[in-house]
Amino acid sequence: MANRKKHIVILATGGTIAGVGEPGKNTGYVSGQISAEDLVKSVPELSDYAEITTEQICNVNSDDITDKLWIKLSNRITELQEDESVDGIVVTHGTDTMDETAYFISLTVKCEKAVIVTGSMKPATAKNPDGPENLLGAVRAAAGFAVDDDPPANLVWVYFAGELFDARNVQKCSASAINAMGVNAPGEGSNWNALKEQNFFDVSKFESLPRVNVVYFTVDANPKILEYAACVSDGLVIAGAGSGEFSLAWAKVLENIDIPVVIASRTHHGLVTLNKSLAPGRICAGRLAPQKAAVLLKLVLTQTSRTDDIKRVFAL
Repeated sequence: MANRKKHIVILATGGTIAGVGEPGKNTGYVSGQISAEDLVKSVPELSDYAEITTEQICNVNSDDITDKLWIKLSNRITELQEDESVDGIVVTHGTDTMDETAYFISLTVKCEKAVIVTGSMKPATAKNPDGPENLLGAVRAAAGFAVDDDPPANLVWVYFAGELFDARNVQKCSASAINAMGVNAPGEGSNWNALKEQNFFDVSKFESLPRVNVVYFTVDANPKILEYAACVSDGLVIAGAGSGEFSLAWAKVLENIDIPVVIASRTHHGLVTLNKSLAPGRICAGRLAPQKAAVLLKLVLTQTSRTDDIKRVFAL
């Protein structure tokens, strides 16, 4: 038994890796068309590294992922973490919102076994699809085969184009490059201890999550956008310019908004330093990208709406 193959469960959610289009073409395809079982059949090498079981959580374009699907996925991964016959989990997912889903999993699942999220930039019907190689790499990583950085196994990772990225820092950095996934602070590396100490949120009893929307600031953007967003939200994230800046007109409207507001940056890299004259009493996203800040705020709001409490969570 000591030399048995690892048992890896692949949870499929759809995306480009399951996309179908005109044979040989990279564009014009429909995401989420191929089943998890057929994805595995297309990569026979998987059996060299693990015993594979597949489950279809959903089969959608990742832009159509919802809170309910997140909760379903998180709960299933938690069950698999507790299953002694399972050694690791791979999630196939579209790249557009892969970083958000990976971060959500990392905040809602206590991992003792590897969880690896992967996908592709080309559909399964492309001339040279990248999905099979990414799926093989993700399964290898989940099964404990060596990777370059040998990161801790009890965190959530994105495997893409031969690299592993931690769920907190990963982003989709290109709309078209084959190595589209990267990190939001290149060169700084990952603080493994900080990642392990991040807050955990139990969503097992929830059917949905608080509504959080991201509002993107641009030159002369109408501040009424903020007013409307506040009316349909439990919390807001402002994707500000630079280190989280926005106009005085936005700041004036913000004074009358009484829901939690997190200030992030629309830039891809760097640290947000809260401008207290523009946004007194608001919450700083730190290094979290706006979409990641929205994930964290949704989860914090399941526990508290007190600004001071939310600030402490975002400060980690």
